[in-house]
Amino acid sequence: MDQFLKTWHEAAITSAGLFWMALWAFGLGYLISSMIQVFVTRQRMKQTMGQEGPKAVGLGTFFGFISSSCSFAALATTRSLFAKGAGFVASLAFLLASTNLVIELGIIIAVFLGWQFVVGEYLGGILLILITWVLVRLTGAFGLIRKARERAREAEGTDEESSDPPDWKELIQSREGWRKVSHRYVMEWGMVWKDVTVGFTVAGIIAAFVPRAFFETLFIGAGKEDPAFWQVLAQSVVGPVAAFFTFIGSMGNIPLAAVLYSNGVAFAGIMAFIFSDLVVLPVLRIQAKYYGWPMALYILGVFLIALVGAALILHYAFAGFGLLPDGSSVKSVTDRDFFKVDYTLFLNLAFLALSAVFLWWKGVTAGFGNPVGQGATEKILFVLTAIAYLWLAGGLVVAPLLAS
Repeated sequence: MDQFLKTWHEAAITSAGLFWMALWAFGLGYLISSMIQVFVTRQRMKQTMGQEGPKAVGLGTFFGFISSSCSFAALATTRSLFAKGAGFVASLAFLLASTNLVIELGIIIAVFLGWQFVVGEYLGGILLILITWVLVRLTGAFGLIRKARERAREAEGTDEESSDPPDWKELIQSREGWRKVSHRYVMEWGMVWKDVTVGFTVAGIIAAFVPRAFFETLFIGAGKEDPAFWQVLAQSVVGPVAAFFTFIGSMGNIPLAAVLYSNGVAFAGIMAFIFSDLVVLPVLRIQAKYYGWPMALYILGVFLIALVGAALILHYAFAGFGLLPDGSSVKSVTDRDFFKVDYTLFLNLAFLALSAVFLWWKGVTAGFGNPVGQGATEKILFVLTAIAYLWLAGGLVVAPLLAS
């Protein structure tokens, strides 16, 4: 019993410590993302993007890069762009870029995993788009695009955005513009706080309770200095399969990826796991609601092939240039010293203060919405989040008292 209580405390400390490490990075990423989303409106994107071709795909990629990293927000915006006439590949490019090429994701990856994974994330995001483009061209989406667009238009309904978006130069100099930034910043946190809480809690539990032998069994070849190709391929497939049944978004996946890295999973397996935020079960259900099940399953299949292919290409390209990260010397996340006086402390205090100001500003000007969210998935996630907070509170406070 004492050993369980000690491990419970270790798990809770690890979860809290991982979040403490990442807090300023979340704040910085969402501040930048909020500013871009306010000053570059969705309506402006629609007016700029064309139907198909390299220019449309390039613009879809760029607009995804400057958009929100929240998978569910990206899904809604993608549906809107597709319903308003953007090409299918350009819309998928937007979706992939908005969940793999965004600034805040790169910052979080740098904090937990290092520069090789940041480079892999951005190069891999581009590879995902290119491979997806090729697969759609080769298959023609099996003739599903027209019906999917009709269904997306039915789901889209009325677009409330102005057809004449305000000039960004005027907006950035106005109080109203920054009020919108504060609202967007709070909304960004509102969309991911449940995913982040569950993600960091699960990462701490796995890091403390799950032995390394489990990862070596699940991810075949984990811990080996030079795994064979079939082992690297197997890890690249296991990553998205393991992620499929989770409710954790791209930002919540990163601390869990750090746990996999510290347990010897190969670069390809970790990258495939990180890329898997769009092949999880809740996303599949939403895609089916927007476009119908045939198109949703088609997109799932294309994304799975693309992410496994991108992970393998990255792994062997990095190996060829001698840039594969060496995970053998990486400390277990439970052995890290999370709480100390360093730059993390001062950056976190700064962004906590900024977040408090933005939270107050939104509260007095617009109020707050329903924290639970809409739909069965959000309600389930809210329950899991409440359980996570109880677990963390128990591990931080109760477990050490009982063990003493």
